[in-house]
Amino acid sequence: MKLFTDSGSDLPLSFFEDHDVTLLPLRVEIGGDSYDDISEIDSTTIFRRIRNGERPKTSQVSPELFTRKWNELAESGEEGLYIAFSSELSGTYSTSVVIRDQVKEDHPELDVVIIDTKGASLGQGLIVQEAARLRDAGKSRDEIVAALRILVDRVVSLFTVEDLDYLAKGGRVSKASAFIGGLLNIKPLLHVEDGKLVPIEKYRGRKKVFQRMVGLMEERGSSFSGQHVAISHGDDEEAALTLKGMIEDSHKPASVGIYQIGSAIGAHTGPGCIALFFLGPEA
Repeated sequence: MKLFTDSGSDLPLSFFEDHDVTLLPLRVEIGGDSYDDISEIDSTTIFRRIRNGERPKTSQVSPELFTRKWNELAESGEEGLYIAFSSELSGTYSTSVVIRDQVKEDHPELDVVIIDTKGASLGQGLIVQEAARLRDAGKSRDEIVAALRILVDRVVSLFTVEDLDYLAKGGRVSKASAFIGGLLNIKPLLHVEDGKLVPIEKYRGRKKVFQRMVGLMEERGSSFSGQHVAISHGDDEEAALTLKGMIEDSHKPASVGIYQIGSAIGAHTGPGCIALFFLGPEA
């Protein structure tokens, strides 16, 4: 089985190389040039250029890339599984479905299942990691798909950002909210709900936001002793390590992985974003 995901998963390039997962990069445009996320530009560069006043733009995985990959998959005769960035945050999922259906007209043997993770960053990445683990354990695609559909509904994603203006320019929050937040040094706490990024609470100062994130783990999480929790950060590893320490002291999960947010996600969240991902109880 061939496993695919896009760079909205915020997994490092080494993951794709080490785990035989095909990367479908979103595109990032900055300074008049366009790059494939992860493979052609790193987010450290993007965050540095944002701090210097540049504003990147992003675009979904190209239809041309989907066409090529789905044709290659059809010709190989292999089964495929594509784990996609939230359909509410990018057109990538819908494009992948449209192109799949077009390719099937000439290649009816094309066999690829496409899963909308309704997630972003490591909310998507955790699902990809589990898919690779199950595949390597010898599970069938049907078994993997069934497990992932349950996992999609269990992933809890919490975000806070340093500057709401980045999310406002990307249409993720209202400009009025961003203006007021900036004036008052308000740090928003957001979560992913039905695939959308939704503000839920506001706090003055990052410390209080982190404390609330840890508290929400207690309210929404389940069985942390066996969980691999993930934190992603916008070029602020020190803050990520602070949150990691708080989580380890409070909940003692099996592990807490730290990852840097990729260029495509980072273009919208800006430097200083901290995101936390864990699993809630099964329904």
